[in-house]
Amino acid sequence: MIDSFLRSPFQKRVIFPLLKNRWIKKYSPMQITFLGLITGLLSAFLLAFHFLFLSFTFLFISGFCDILDGSLAREQKKISSQGAVLDILFDRIVEGAIVLGLYFYNPSRALLCLLMLFSILLCITSFLVVALFIKNHSEKSFHYSPGLIERTEAFIFFFLLIAFPSFFFPFATLFIILILFTALERMLSFYLKQKALNKHPP
Repeated sequence: MIDSFLRSPFQKRVIFPLLKNRWIKKYSPMQITFLGLITGLLSAFLLAFHFLFLSFTFLFISGFCDILDGSLAREQKKISSQGAVLDILFDRIVEGAIVLGLYFYNPSRALLCLLMLFSILLCITSFLVVALFIKNHSEKSFHYSPGLIERTEAFIFFFLLIAFPSFFFPFATLFIILILFTALERMLSFYLKQKALNKHPP
């Protein structure tokens, strides 16, 4: 949801000026994608060993790389199916690793961490299934269906869960509820659109 409103202003004020720098042109989008994966995994590892500030910092770098790689690919005209696939795969690896880090930080969180993983799995499945059947009209490699909880909101929750461990239960519970609601909302919207198309084909 935040992506839909703030992505364009953020791109114009932060990403586009950054892309004009010579040093960023030395790197390929794939290198930035791998950097996002590595820093995300480092964040999870540091979290498991209670290095919260460093974990927070590396997660921020990972999230920034996730925004930068796609913009760099479009700037360098290097958009590819392989890059899109790796981007989705690495995003899920980082999310899963962070949840594991949250578990290892305090193993008594096991049930909530399992439910977080389940909700993420269900939500990304709804996202990809809808993308299979909706024609793409965006600058992305496939149809992007917005939802209440997207990548930015997920990272905000991860930051909160890392920064405020004593509030893990309410933050994690809210995260699970909102993620499940996003998946339900996306599937319901898809069903209604398909039903309308079947009644009134173009």
